[in-house]
Amino acid sequence: MGMLGTVVAYPEEVYPLVKLKLAADRIRRQIPAEPHWAFSYSMLQKVSRSFALVIQQLGPQLRNAVSREVVLSVIYKPACDVGLITLLKDVRMRNRWDHSSIEVMTWDILWSSAQDIMKGSELAQDYEANIVLSKDCLFGYWTCFGNQSDQYVSICSGIQTHGISVCVFYLVLRALDTVEDDTSIPSDIKVPILQNFYRHIYDREWHFSCGTKDYKVLMDKLHLVSTAFLELERSYQEAIEDITKRMGAGMAKFICKEVETTDDYDEYCHYVAGLVGLGLSKLFHASGSEELAPDNLSNSMGLFLQNVTSSEMQKTNIIRDYLEDINEIPKSRMFWPHQIWSKYASKLEDFKYVENSTKAVQCLNDLVTNALIHAEDCLQYMSALKDLSIFRFAAIPQIMAIGTLALCYNNVEVFRGVVKMRRGLTAKVIDQTYSMSDVYGAFYEFSSLLKSKIDNNDPNASLTHKRVDAIQKTCISSGLLSKRSLHVYESKFHYVTLLIMVVFLLVAMLIPFGLHK
Repeated sequence: MGMLGTVVAYPEEVYPLVKLKLAADRIRRQIPAEPHWAFSYSMLQKVSRSFALVIQQLGPQLRNAVSREVVLSVIYKPACDVGLITLLKDVRMRNRWDHSSIEVMTWDILWSSAQDIMKGSELAQDYEANIVLSKDCLFGYWTCFGNQSDQYVSICSGIQTHGISVCVFYLVLRALDTVEDDTSIPSDIKVPILQNFYRHIYDREWHFSCGTKDYKVLMDKLHLVSTAFLELERSYQEAIEDITKRMGAGMAKFICKEVETTDDYDEYCHYVAGLVGLGLSKLFHASGSEELAPDNLSNSMGLFLQNVTSSEMQKTNIIRDYLEDINEIPKSRMFWPHQIWSKYASKLEDFKYVENSTKAVQCLNDLVTNALIHAEDCLQYMSALKDLSIFRFAAIPQIMAIGTLALCYNNVEVFRGVVKMRRGLTAKVIDQTYSMSDVYGAFYEFSSLLKSKIDNNDPNASLTHKRVDAIQKTCISSGLLSKRSLHVYESKFHYVTLLIMVVFLLVAMLIPFGLHK
């Protein structure tokens, strides 16, 4: 389906897409001056556009040093010069976000309004010594990540930069993963590097060239990431070091070991993904924003995720990327467990061929069903989050993961190319995910889509039904489905969408007229 066909079929996705595009354009012009931070933010967007997008939810947490109960909240929906902005609200004796007043204005007007309100408010007079009026408070370092979604900023004294720590955390692990993924590196060289990588991040002089394209640039300039890492608070450094050490050891273990059993599969995914979930939980805890989540829930968050080195997500990646991984040069490196795929073929590469499509899809469905077991843990983890920015950071990738699994299920196109969610649908998820009611709603709708695709003749049909039913039961029992604002499939045609389409039509009509003149 072409772009015009997609717009006609999904008009409600036009508005979120336009917001994302305008926000991305604005952010590209806001790279920090410091070389190491400029490199880190720019590289993050290159090596993982999706994670760069999601990390934007971790805006600066600006809190008042005297009292957390007094917060002046600034909430905006960035769309560059035509963004929807929720103007500043004077929120006293409460620490929550207010979505009531929306005005269309430019960033300059927003900043001017912020200053006017702060200067004249009782809040500013009471806490004048503690409130920092800085444009950086509105933008923040992470505006350079290519944010394509809403951001929330509190204007108070002090900046808690766990968004920055997550950026560094991801790039360190991305570099570690680049070493693991480079199949041209001999094992006797690769294994010691993986095992000692947690030490190398403290050394600005350490260098090892490997990988290709943007990943090679990351490795060649890793000293800049190390410089950024060394500027973090010690608690963040310790969390990143611990996870890097454990992940490197796990990766080294599987360099010379195939993924044979489902236990091997879970163990490998724990090392390369579940540990990311654990690490993020440690960073959030170190920031003082969240309680430390149980390890099993953090692990499941990683296992389920997509495009974040973490496990439901890691399993989603492994399933979706079959064709890319099997065709990798100089040699393929696959993580589909032999215990599962051997039930359907004698060789894993056989699934590439059309004549084996039926067995290939059955194996695919088996793996998707395996990944679904982590969904309920993910929902439990997210329901315990308190900080809105952290919640959105965690929730958006999980919704994308369950959505991708639903699209991949029973879909032979996984063996022909890459199956992924439409950009418009992704934009809609980012734009409208604010609460657990939205998460429950998205999980329910995507699991319903998957359920509608179950073939009762599939060898794992009964187990798939059981796991989907368990997810839907959790969503229904929450009692929040009716309160959600995010509707994945129900069209909520916004007047702004209609306006944009009218503008497009007018432009299309006027262009030929202008050319004729």
